[in-house]
Amino acid sequence: MGEKIQKLPGFRDFFPEDCAVRNYVFGKWREISRIYGFHEYDGPILEPTDLYKKKSGDEILGQLFHFDDRGERGVAMRPELTPTLARMAATRQRDYKKPLRWFGIGQFFRYEKPQKGRTREFYQLNADILGEESKEADAELIAFSIDLMLALGFTKEDFIIRLSDREAWLEFMRQESIDSSYQEHFLQTIDKIEKEKDEVTNEALVKIGTTREAVQNFIDSAADSKHFSSVINNLQARGLSDYVKVDLNVVRGLAYYTGTVFEVFDTNRNMRAIAGGGRYDKLCSLISDGAADIPACGFAMGDVVITDLIKQTKSANTKLLNYLGTEDSSDAYIIIADENHRNDALSIAQLLRNNGCRVSYPLAPTKVGKQFGNAENLKSRTAVIIGSEYPKIKVKDLIQREEIEIETDQILKFIKSIKNTPPEGPLLAK
Repeated sequence: MGEKIQKLPGFRDFFPEDCAVRNYVFGKWREISRIYGFHEYDGPILEPTDLYKKKSGDEILGQLFHFDDRGERGVAMRPELTPTLARMAATRQRDYKKPLRWFGIGQFFRYEKPQKGRTREFYQLNADILGEESKEADAELIAFSIDLMLALGFTKEDFIIRLSDREAWLEFMRQESIDSSYQEHFLQTIDKIEKEKDEVTNEALVKIGTTREAVQNFIDSAADSKHFSSVINNLQARGLSDYVKVDLNVVRGLAYYTGTVFEVFDTNRNMRAIAGGGRYDKLCSLISDGAADIPACGFAMGDVVITDLIKQTKSANTKLLNYLGTEDSSDAYIIIADENHRNDALSIAQLLRNNGCRVSYPLAPTKVGKQFGNAENLKSRTAVIIGSEYPKIKVKDLIQREEIEIETDQILKFIKSIKNTPPEGPLLAK
C-alpha cells in the first residue's frame, strides 16, 4: 500500500462540528461589524509579492508563502488584508464617500512554526476606517473590539485593551537622540520587550543609543501622555474606558503603523494578543506611489486564538453551546414506519422544507428503531411518524418526550409552533 497522504503541517480540516463553531464566530464578526455601520469587502488570495515588500516589514516577508508564476511574476498567498485594502482604496477612492467603513473576513497564510494559538492558515476579521484622520476613528475601532468581545460572551474580567501610540515612541527617540535610521529596529525591540530577558533588551538598546532603564521610565510615565487623552475621553463617554489600559509596551510588529496602536489581551491565561490594530496613515500613499494619500486605521482578530479562548472561558463557551444546540439540530426527522407511504413522507418533507423547516428522513428502507436513533443523533426536535394510519400522523417531541396524533393538514402549523419554542431538555445535553 502507498503512504497515506496527510494534511500539511499547520493546516486544518474543518469537519461539520468545526464548521459550526467557525460559522458562530463569523456570525458574531458580521453582526457587530454591521451594527457599527461597516460594509463587507474582500480581495484575492494571491497578490503580487511586491505588495508586501512595500511596507509589511521583515517579519511578514519572512513568513510569506510565495512563488514565481508561469508569467515569471512574483506571487504571494496573502498573509494579511491591510495591504490589499490599501491597494483597493487607492485604486477607487473617488468612487466612495469618505470615511469608508469596511470589514472583511478571509483566509490568510503565514509560514510560521505551528504551535498553540498559531497555524499556517487562519481566518481573520479586518475592520478599517479610511479617510478619517481624527482619533475619534481610533476610539471607534477600540469600542468595536470591546463590543465584539462582549458579544462573544466574554466579561470585563476576561480581557483588557492595551493602548499605545507609536508617535509617543518616536518622541522618545528624539528625546534620546536616537538616529531615525534605527526606527524599525528600535520599535521591534520594544515590541519584544516583554518576551526577551532584560539583559538582551538592554544590549540591543545600548547599541542604538539608549537603555532598558530609560525605556522603562518612559513606559511608567505613559498614563500622563497627551497622546491618549482624546481616545480615553471618547471611550469614557461610551462607558467603555474601564476596559482600556494605557501600556506603551505595545508597539505592534507590522512596520506600517504610524500612530495609535492597541491590542486585546486575555487577562486570565496570558495568551498572546487576541486582536490588535492601529493607525496606518501612510500605507495607501506608499502602495500607490503617492497617488492616493488616505489616512486610515483598522484592527484584526484571528479565528484560532479567539476560538480557543471561547472554549476555555465559561461564559463564552456557554453562549457557543447554546448556539450549537439550536443551529446544529433539525426541526423534524420523518420516520417512515410503512414503506407504502414513502411518497407521502417525501411530500410532507418537501412541504416543511419549502416553509423553512430543517428536515431529514431515511434515504433507504430502515428499521423504525434505527430511524429513531438517527433522529436522536441528528438532534432533531421532533419525529414525524408516517405509518399505516396515514393521513393521520403521529408527532413525537424528542425533548419533552410527548406524542400526539394530528391530521396531515396540521403538520406545518404544528412543527413551526414547536420550532419557535425555546428548546430545553435532555436532547441538548447530548
